[in-house]
Amino acid sequence: MEGRVNQPIVDRELDSFRGPLTTDDVPSTVLTIGTGRLPVSDHVLWSLFNFLHCNFCCLGFLALVFSVKSRDCKAVGNVHGAEHYSLTSRNLNIVATSLSILTFVVLFGLLVAGVIQLPHHRG
Repeated sequence: MEGRVNQPIVDRELDSFRGPLTTDDVPSTVLTIGTGRLPVSDHVLWSLFNFLHCNFCCLGFLALVFSVKSRDCKAVGNVHGAEHYSLTSRNLNIVATSLSILTFVVLFGLLVAGVIQLPHHRG
């Protein structure tokens, strides 16, 4: 009886509620979702805009070509190629947009300064 007195009653009651001591008895499920990488952006809309509206020295067209190449690589699973073409497309889009805006600002400034004059129609 002395053994039962020294052992707390709570421990004996909790033994029945404890689960298995090894993890081999517990079923588990492992889910792998994605690759942990962010998706590659192909900049197609930006390239299309530059091609149609800001095609400074055909840079918009080149950006569109690299955007389509990036989208094709992404479709076949070539992430490295898609990232390379996407970076090239982004850089071409930045240059095309910047040069187009700069050209517009310079022409507008020259127009306001009076260096360039629009022809007047007499009617």
